[in-house]
Amino acid sequence: MSDRLYAESGVSWGAVVWGPVFAVFGALFELVTGGPVHVVGWLLVGVGLCAITVPWVYARRRFLSLEVTTKQLRQGREKVPADQLASVTDVGAPVGTRVLGGGWSVPRKYDSLPVKLADGSVVLAWAKDVEALRDALDRLVRATRKEA
Repeated sequence: MSDRLYAESGVSWGAVVWGPVFAVFGALFELVTGGPVHVVGWLLVGVGLCAITVPWVYARRRFLSLEVTTKQLRQGREKVPADQLASVTDVGAPVGTRVLGGGWSVPRKYDSLPVKLADGSVVLAWAKDVEALRDALDRLVRATRKEA
């Protein structure tokens, strides 16, 4: 069993309700202003917005989530075993450093964290709260060194 040290979900499933909530407010606005309430239209708007939000949430949760456990670092779909992590402090990122998670670059609105691997290579991890990620990875690296 592995314990979770840090995690980011990418986005909450709560975003799926934004469309239906917008449709309810639209219908209420029509009701309050005294005009005809287009119930079927607002139902279609709510269902339509919900339908296009579900794949967006699914994709963000799959590709922009990260998790640090006592066994591994997972960035999107890529997993790095804990014993492959060498250092997260005083690591420089050379030009062209590979980004974890399979993307060409660090996702927008995320900060990067250079991580040195056991083979001497450097990769870029990323998170919204890069300090919390650094702390979790630092704890993981120190715990893994003690076990070895």
